Amino acid sequence: MSITDDKQATYMCHGDPALTGYYPKWLDDVAEDATLEGSMVEGVIVGPEGLRTVVLKIKSLYERQEFLSVGPYGNGWIEDYAAVVDGRPLGCVVLIKFNDAGQTQHVAASYRPHSTVDHFADLLAAEFADTPLSAHFPCGPQSND
Repeated sequence: MSITDDKQATYMCHGDPALTGYYPKWLDDVAEDATLEGSMVEGVIVGPEGLRTVVLKIKSLYERQEFLSVGPYGNGWIEDYAAVVDGRPLGCVVLIKFNDAGQTQHVAASYRPHSTVDHFADLLAAEFADTPLSAHFPCGPQSND
């Protein structure tokens, strides 16, 4: 088993050409008490403004984002995509759950590989420094105090 050969990793893939131009419509109708959590977020972000701000900032930092697969998943939606940030490959699976009114209620994003996640988390910490979201994006190694 090789842990250094990532040529087969999905984050090294190119997206499905049929999904070129895909836009996450779930971002348009977000519940007032919606939550966002993920690999680069400390704790949970609550509310549509914070959720949209973080998702749109993340998307704006991608040099490339290509969707591999999107579609219904239980009472929600799933997205699997490959991206590049600062020349580094990034893969992400996003699970979106809807409430009974069909609004986005919960978003959970899982990113890989670890080295890019660490780098991207530091970028986001810098982007959100001195904002109300800064506590969700601490920079550098974290202590367990």
